[in-house]
Amino acid sequence: MRRYWGEIKDPVHGYVYITEAEKEIIDSYPVQRLHRLRQLAGAEFVYPGANHTRFEHSVGVMYLAGRLSENPNLSQHLSEDEVQTIRIAALLHDVGHGPFSHIFEHILTKFLKKTHEDMTTWVIQESELSDLINGLGYNPEVIGKLAVGKLHKPGKAFIDQIIRSSVDVDKLDFVVRDTHHTGAEYGYVDIFRLIHMLDILEENLAVDLGALSALESFMLARIESFKSIYFHRVGRAAQIMIAMAMEEAKDELGLVDFKSPEEYLALNDYTVWTMLKKCEKSRGIMENLERRKLLKCAYDRTFYVRDKTVSSIFNVEEIRNQMRDRIASEAGVETQSVVIDVPTLPSVPYRHSVLLEPMEVPVFQKTREGKKVPQRLSDISGVFEVLKGFINILRVYTEEQHLKKVGLAAAKLLGETPSSVTISY
Repeated sequence: MRRYWGEIKDPVHGYVYITEAEKEIIDSYPVQRLHRLRQLAGAEFVYPGANHTRFEHSVGVMYLAGRLSENPNLSQHLSEDEVQTIRIAALLHDVGHGPFSHIFEHILTKFLKKTHEDMTTWVIQESELSDLINGLGYNPEVIGKLAVGKLHKPGKAFIDQIIRSSVDVDKLDFVVRDTHHTGAEYGYVDIFRLIHMLDILEENLAVDLGALSALESFMLARIESFKSIYFHRVGRAAQIMIAMAMEEAKDELGLVDFKSPEEYLALNDYTVWTMLKKCEKSRGIMENLERRKLLKCAYDRTFYVRDKTVSSIFNVEEIRNQMRDRIASEAGVETQSVVIDVPTLPSVPYRHSVLLEPMEVPVFQKTREGKKVPQRLSDISGVFEVLKGFINILRVYTEEQHLKKVGLAAAKLLGETPSSVTISY
């Protein structure tokens, strides 16, 4: 029997019981730092309650990983040691995030060609966590890979998929946690029904179609959350401004000059906000943020069709920059006064959004004899068939004084946008 040290009271899942090993890891500096990284930096400009942190999310993911590991369909294939390893990896899955969470991804990707997942593995394997994990009798190399879904254990692909897949414990936690803290709740998602109905199909995680309605609710909640929380036009304005401030100040502040995990871990929302306030190059942007003088959305359009020109705007930075320059020229404003924003930019939270090119979720139907028959979700679910269509959002931002002329220029070059989406709060 697993022995628990005590419990943490979580606002979403209730009491989360933790083992002695988990308690020691939770008390380490890299995990305690997650208290100083907000889950949805920028969203608080829209939803005042969105001040929850990566710490509570990480505890929630660990809890759900434990619940899924105890699912009888999976537990028969897992040792107690493997279950504890999975829980620790889930707890540490976000330990490599930079300040302002996904916004720092823009800096990591652009200047270091890294992602927060690369940083997660680095921090687990090279920081004080490595010695701590070793001392507890576990392998930091294994946990570092599993935390980002890249362990690739022979015959047990499902272990990676618990933490990273189309229906993983990371997504199951944030879909309920982010809607809880923002109040932007779009229907009830029975995540425990999904956890109960996950099974193994040829060593991969798959959903029993007995949970189809729960799966559809989960996908609908993700798509609505994407539009209303993660890609809300005002929240995105704040995120863009923070990303611009960090890029302006990165050399002076050494934001990408860290050489050790300890130097990287010294960066958090508090320290970097203070640094950006003091830096001449970024001070103006930060002061505008503190007074809620945000960029305004001059153009907002959702595309449901495949088009080469539109696709290139979303995927090729050079073409986006050319489009930005043309809009600025047409509007008669400085180039830096125009920002083109699309969901495929690295700074967007949850880059693996169901909105972009959603993967086919593995599903199966059980016969009366108990045989698992694989199915295509597209053939079973009309909801999924609609959701997997191509959809993308294109926005143009500018300062308030240029709003009208930049909006007209963008409409002229990109096509008219419905009047219903031109309102900016």
